[in-house]
Amino acid sequence: MQVHQHPISTEHASVAYQLSSFHFGVPAAGSRSGKKVYIQAALHADEVPGMLVSQFLRRELLALEAAGKLHGEVILVPAANPIGLAQAIHGAPFGRFDLSTGINFNRAYRHVADELKTTLAGKLGQDANANVALIRSHARGAIAAWQPRTDAETLKKTLLAMAIDADIVLDLHCDNEAALHIYTGTPLAARIAPLSALLGARALLLELAAGEEPFDEACSRVWWDLDAHFQGAYPIPMACLSTTVELRGEVEVSYALAERDAHALLRFLAIEGVLELDGAHEALPAPLCEPTPLAGVEPILAPHAGVLVYLREMGEVLAAGDALADLIDPVSGATTTLRCSVAGVFFARSAHRHVLRGMNVGKVAGAIAYRGGSLLSQ
Repeated sequence: MQVHQHPISTEHASVAYQLSSFHFGVPAAGSRSGKKVYIQAALHADEVPGMLVSQFLRRELLALEAAGKLHGEVILVPAANPIGLAQAIHGAPFGRFDLSTGINFNRAYRHVADELKTTLAGKLGQDANANVALIRSHARGAIAAWQPRTDAETLKKTLLAMAIDADIVLDLHCDNEAALHIYTGTPLAARIAPLSALLGARALLLELAAGEEPFDEACSRVWWDLDAHFQGAYPIPMACLSTTVELRGEVEVSYALAERDAHALLRFLAIEGVLELDGAHEALPAPLCEPTPLAGVEPILAPHAGVLVYLREMGEVLAAGDALADLIDPVSGATTTLRCSVAGVFFARSAHRHVLRGMNVGKVAGAIAYRGGSLLSQ
């Protein structure tokens, strides 16, 4: 294992942020044998479960590397947001947005496909492997040329530089309160299915472009965007399997869950040929959900302020019109029952029990796409 320290802040800054990454199975200079995997946790720094999962991953990856059972390169970033980890408001951790700019730490990553459409013109051929290598080289160059203007942009460049040429990218998050669920690109649905089954995901949400350039899409969408741009003239495989894994809710932090999740991730990497793991190729558990479009998710918004009482549990399958919560005016006692308008899985909700008008209090994963525009919650 190699440990790399990445400075984030400029010289003479009033604060100095540093990012740590752990590199297993590092190939010899100029060579690449086996797949490259990039795993990061807590890009939203107040989302803790992935940081604990990373401790189990590091332990197991060290053992696998020592035993000669690691057949690719794995980069692990257990705390991907040192800026957010240093933020608090009145004693409460606040790692979702950069307090200096208000920008979500999982938005506005550089989408290199736009410039690669130009730089690759006339250079691709009929050898798919050669095209993959060329695209990765150009993508690395595009990220290297990025000139950050803030510490947050420097952090984003540093993370993306490690992940942009990876075969597999696992971005570990969590929701406010949620059943485990997964986001990935529509072309990756079949390849992500084993991970969904292993983790016991209750929703697998697919989209070509969710909007606002989140990290996972910055790594994977370049491939289908370039394939569409060149209209099939050259073989361009979907060479990056990138996904955002939402490890339940913010307070679901336990050794038992973390160890179980880490084992599922490692078993998936074994299926992908990255490492050897006992029992990796036994029959997969039955999936707990079918893939559904991200554009089919219905956000349930509070129509007024009040006390929130949930009537259904996360992971339950609802019919259109089913009640999922009551919202009670604490002064008058008037109660509004909140219902979903689509059939689907109730997979996420708010941890707050008094909410204001317009707040998102639930998400239901429906099977039919009906929304457009930016599809991710802020």
